Amino acid sequence: MKSVRTRRALVLAVVIAALMAIGVVALAAVHLRSAADVTASPQSRPAQTRGAHTPAATAAAHSPTPKAPAAPLAGKVVGIDPGHNGRNGTDPSYLDHLIWNGRESETCDTTGTETDSGYTEAQFNFNVALYLRADLRRAGARVVMTRTTNDGIGPCVDRRAEILNDAHSDVAIDIHADGGPASGRGFTVLEPVADGPNDKVIGSSERFGDDVRLEMLRDTEMPVSDYYGSDGIKFRDDLAGLNLTTVPKVLIECGNMRNAVDAGILTSSTFQEQLARALAAAITRFLAHS
Repeated sequence: MKSVRTRRALVLAVVIAALMAIGVVALAAVHLRSAADVTASPQSRPAQTRGAHTPAATAAAHSPTPKAPAAPLAGKVVGIDPGHNGRNGTDPSYLDHLIWNGRESETCDTTGTETDSGYTEAQFNFNVALYLRADLRRAGARVVMTRTTNDGIGPCVDRRAEILNDAHSDVAIDIHADGGPASGRGFTVLEPVADGPNDKVIGSSERFGDDVRLEMLRDTEMPVSDYYGSDGIKFRDDLAGLNLTTVPKVLIECGNMRNAVDAGILTSSTFQEQLARALAAAITRFLAHS
């Protein structure tokens, strides 16, 4: 009997010892997992410890979206008068009727000049005007043109001035090319002379003319005229577009179509785009300081 009790006591002692050993191992594992959590790398921690809710991240989340820079000509109105028209030559009686130019009577319009190969001034003027309009619109301006095709007649020069005046243009430009002596080269900026209607814009027109001259020399290959005007500037008191303007305005003869070198440049689409960019730069410069 004693030996049975002894054996049972030994078995119980073994079981208790085993259970105690299992408990020790489990407790040690718990401590090891806790230590691993404390020393875990940032990549293994919960999302909030990886910067998602750090002060910098919170500030970035609440920062306003940067605004796009304002277009430089936003809110401005620019007038463009591409001289002449593609079918002007088909109606001589219309072109020859007289209008008042602010000082005297002159004919409604003319056909314009052309190169020796027959490339017309009207086409040149219109091409440059379209390039210029696109550049100005990209800069935010509203553009008003005196004609929007090259297959019409007119309008007369007094009406062209009226269109740009009625639009309350902040600035306007008449685009032309000259038909001078074959030996002459270069561009000329024509500026108004005070005659009543344009009195208030003489000073501003002269400043604009200086800007046009500057950008032509800076941004194009066309030199100042060596046969017309003085150092690229000419004052005219006999042109309706300048006499009747009530907005700052100049007329540019972009080169001489009767000169072989100038003609080769003027008929190039590359130059026409370059010229438009120069005029857009002059317009932007002028309006920035108006």
